[in-house]
Amino acid sequence: MSTALPPSDPIPVSPCHALLPCAGTGSRAGTSLPKQYQPLAGRPLVHHTLAALRGVARIDRILVVLAPEDAHWPADVSGVEAVYHGGATRAESVLNGLLALRERGVPDSDWVLVHDAARCLVTPEEVSALIDACAGDPVGGLLALPLPDTLKDEAGGRVAGTIERRHKWLAQTPQMFRLGELLDALQAARASGFEGITDEASAIERSGRRPRLVEGRASNIKVTYPHDFALAEAILRSRA
Repeated sequence: MSTALPPSDPIPVSPCHALLPCAGTGSRAGTSLPKQYQPLAGRPLVHHTLAALRGVARIDRILVVLAPEDAHWPADVSGVEAVYHGGATRAESVLNGLLALRERGVPDSDWVLVHDAARCLVTPEEVSALIDACAGDPVGGLLALPLPDTLKDEAGGRVAGTIERRHKWLAQTPQMFRLGELLDALQAARASGFEGITDEASAIERSGRRPRLVEGRASNIKVTYPHDFALAEAILRSRA
């Protein structure tokens, strides 16, 4: 008589942590405050971003990296830890945030989801979809959107050609990688002043790895220009 094997234990999933570089000035936004603190639907923009991340139960910790001279961050944001280690570039701020996580005992094998503070329209469902897709992946990945529009090359203010849009994606955040691997990739890029490192995936790519693309939503915009605030507020109010 054969005996059924006992069910195997589920494969453990490494803990996830969220890291927000929040040290920029947002000069293109045309606001008096750094754009992450600009009021949006009655709250500072970054509070909407944090609310979405706090809505994801699998995120164990949220760390915000602020500029050393930041005078706008409130001291009582529930469930969020702030460090004043922002750098001259986004990549440097992320690197400093990763070092802060390691100093706090986070192991290199844990996942870190780096998210733009100005992407205040991301939803807990999108973040959870990224975690689901990447939790068992050997590299990690990022939210992204297949390019929907015709893409033009430019020279001197005129069209120089049309670029094939098949297989082209618009990178979004969060971007989810192991703490140790992302830290190594950014430390290697620091020697060149982070040249060409526009997001975390680009640093991982330079190390020879190929991040997974996880389709996101068009609403997950990065608030950058003055007119973006009106669009973001309209979307937030429609959700409410």
